Amino acid sequence: MNILLTHGYFLEEDPKEKEIMRPYVPLGILYISAFLEKNGYDNEIFDSTFSSFEKLKAYLLKTQPGIIGIYTNLMTKLNVLKIIRFIKETPSLKKTKIILGGPEVTNHAENFLKYGADIIVIGEGEETMFEIVRHYSEKNDESPGSITGIAFKNSYDEIIFSPERIKIKNTDDLPFPNRKKVNLQLYFDAWKNKHGESAISVSTMRGCPYTCKWCSRAVYGLSYRRRSPVLVVDELEWIQKNYIVDTIWFVDDVFTISRKWMKEFSDEIKKRNLSIKYECITRADRLNEEIMQLLKSSGCFRVWIGAESGSQKVIDAMDRRVKVEQVREMIQLSKKYGIQSGTFIMVGYPGETEDDISQTLEHLKISDPDLFTITIAYPIKGTPLYEEVESSFIEQLSWENSTDRQLDFNRTYSRKYYDYAVRWIYNEMEIHKTTGNKNIPFSKMPVLRMKSFAAKGMMRWQRSLLSKKITFVL
Repeated sequence: MNILLTHGYFLEEDPKEKEIMRPYVPLGILYISAFLEKNGYDNEIFDSTFSSFEKLKAYLLKTQPGIIGIYTNLMTKLNVLKIIRFIKETPSLKKTKIILGGPEVTNHAENFLKYGADIIVIGEGEETMFEIVRHYSEKNDESPGSITGIAFKNSYDEIIFSPERIKIKNTDDLPFPNRKKVNLQLYFDAWKNKHGESAISVSTMRGCPYTCKWCSRAVYGLSYRRRSPVLVVDELEWIQKNYIVDTIWFVDDVFTISRKWMKEFSDEIKKRNLSIKYECITRADRLNEEIMQLLKSSGCFRVWIGAESGSQKVIDAMDRRVKVEQVREMIQLSKKYGIQSGTFIMVGYPGETEDDISQTLEHLKISDPDLFTITIAYPIKGTPLYEEVESSFIEQLSWENSTDRQLDFNRTYSRKYYDYAVRWIYNEMEIHKTTGNKNIPFSKMPVLRMKSFAAKGMMRWQRSLLSKKITFVL
């Protein structure tokens, strides 16, 4: 039986990501591919990132897979639906079983099944996908209901959820991701051409023990399981032997969560005399002087420290369990060790006011990170944030034509207000970084000030429109 894995993300269709140009192959399907091979099932991967939907269709028609496993997230959902529709409408593919997994499917399982998927994998995919492949490879006509961790339609067209699958206890048992199945050089070249350095992603842990209300835990749940430092360094050595790549991106939610793990990781790097350059994400409350030293000694050149807001009120509403002052201190401490700092900001969270946004801008100026990103808060189904705002959705969107990213709810101000707030913060930070920088022409300053003034003016305009609307209703 031909087994195909893909993910339905096409970089060419994404103008914003083309501009950012930081593509990574989804590690999830590389892990599943390796696990299937380890258990005797050969498979192929159609990496759609640098391809097109037309080429994927042609590949499907040529290979006619018996099983197709598709990784599905917010970014790929609509393309995944297109893939399902194409398979279901193509006579030569009528025997192809469509298996979906990833963070998007858990809380929308019924919709995906009604749309045409045969099985939804809920949670971790390796063991579940192996059992699904074995089930169909044995030409088993029986219901797959004995497989845990799935949703499917039975012979009466009823949607059935099998018992929850127990999470993999020892992640060291998993093989390395099957990177040889994809052309990583395409990724390296894209990075090199845009940023001057190539990059590759590596995962050391699964799950996160923290409870931020906007964060989805659809795949790994509220857990923390980690591969041993020795095995992680084994993988890093393997990468260096097989590829010429400049930097490592650790995709873990909180890389420095364990001081013991960090110490063993750093010691193992030194023991093998490895030289690696990496960046990672963490939390301010999982950093201190010792951890910074371990980051530096093990090759960290950039650390992303989650903040989300400069307002303690908003941070507490998110259940972030961190203090604004901690974030500032750790961003500044990274400078002491010559490690670049990045941080994440979110605006438009329920209850956020203009004063909170001003506090966020002040926080960025004081901490002065090398890099920062801003998103406007949106509710992902299955998260506490979604439950909090579901009753105040502005519009009920068609599921098959939209994603959770497009959901809007009644906030303190309008969505457009927060769009302008993002522009205001970016321009104010440009002014902040330009001031006193001799490498930036002074002539740039008036333009930045005009842009900032215009953005702030539009924020006031949007706020006044809301005030007039409320007065009219009253």
